[in-house]
Amino acid sequence: MYIIKIKGKAKIPDYVQLRDDQFTLIAYFRTDRPERALEKCGLSDKTQEILDLVKTIPFGKMHKLNW
Repeated sequence: MYIIKIKGKAKIPDYVQLRDDQFTLIAYFRTDRPERALEKCGLSDKTQEILDLVKTIPFGKMHKLNW
């Protein structure tokens, strides 16, 4: 699974994408409201771990998650 943080512009907020190993979009959510999207894709138990990672990764760089 991969995670990428996307920088918003003007009124568009920052977003995060979670993609599987074939780069299919799993979840797409705002950095300030991830709970609902992570719950829908079955990752609600990893919410805090994902939020901590989002704070550390740079914008526009894909990061591989090893779960």
